[in-house]
Amino acid sequence: MATVNDRGPTLSERAVEQLRRAIVLGELEAGERYSATELGERFGMSRTPIREATQELARLGLVSVERNRGIRVLPTSLEAFVEGFEVRLMLELPLARRAASAATPEQRAEIAAQFARFVEVAESGDVDATLRCDRDFHRGLLEVAGNVRAVEVLTEQRNMVLKTGVGTVPHMRSTVECAEDHRAIVDAVVAGDGEAAGAAMRAHILNTAELLLRQESASRADFGTPDALVALERLV
Repeated sequence: MATVNDRGPTLSERAVEQLRRAIVLGELEAGERYSATELGERFGMSRTPIREATQELARLGLVSVERNRGIRVLPTSLEAFVEGFEVRLMLELPLARRAASAATPEQRAEIAAQFARFVEVAESGDVDATLRCDRDFHRGLLEVAGNVRAVEVLTEQRNMVLKTGVGTVPHMRSTVECAEDHRAIVDAVVAGDGEAAGAAMRAHILNTAELLLRQESASRADFGTPDALVALERLV
């Protein structure tokens, strides 16, 4: 007999995930307004789950709901962008150190195997699959560190709405370069070197922030101002 936990996602939950993904990847553009009818036709759903999904997306700060007109995708401000990466630095550095220090031999082997799959996918040139591997790698490392709440917080942090999408691939680096940017983290974790894992994670996060800032500045004036550079230096 199926339990509550065995149920699959509801239509509304599916709509939330499909719309969220389309927003963060830039398929639904920041600043644009979309009606429930338009979104329903685009995603093959009725208006009811779409409307329920837009309320959840509004709660997450991804859209604003305009009565009888639809939703408008809200672009992430420069301040929110920098704060998001500050959160990553505050959480992922100590947790990377913890993962490296506390991982069992089996967990170290799994992290190495997961990274090998990441590299294999990256070498195929599949952008979408590479970005999923990137997300899953970070999630897996945090799970080894034993902090489930951090996984939830950092998953929400990835809900940035940028005109160029949240990935630096393929605009600023190749799929292979994306994977290789994680190699030092993996090497440190496998070696059980907590300090090296924290330093490698810091370098990776700052590199990603810089690439995204440069990428976004091509289409948004506020991301290309001197203030933007100052904001990024705040992270360093």
